[in-house]
Amino acid sequence: MKSTRHTPSVTSLPEAPQDEAKRRVRHYAITMGIRTACFILMAVVQPIGWWTFVFAAGAIFLPYIAVVAANAGADSTPTTVESPVMELEADAPATVVDEAPKVITIHESGRPTPPRDDAS
Repeated sequence: MKSTRHTPSVTSLPEAPQDEAKRRVRHYAITMGIRTACFILMAVVQPIGWWTFVFAAGAIFLPYIAVVAANAGADSTPTTVESPVMELEADAPATVVDEAPKVITIHESGRPTPPRDDAS
């Protein structure tokens, strides 16, 4: 029997944008399908009773709920990213020896002037 192993994640990354878009479209389609069913049931179910008003409320308010839920992306849920660097232990800092800095001095001479032809 072969068991599937899930590779542990080094960091906790947010959901991929393509996966998030697919999830939001699926949620929107399901909500609008329920809204369509509420609208049809509101018109078809007879005699008119309290359930007719429940179906009407679903047909009226579900589009708003579907749009708000579809537009709310991953930015509405806080995500924390764990850095693997934070988990590593650091070595003790190296001791700094106090010594005078080395100074390099460069002396430049002026540009050589091209020879002039005084024959003119």
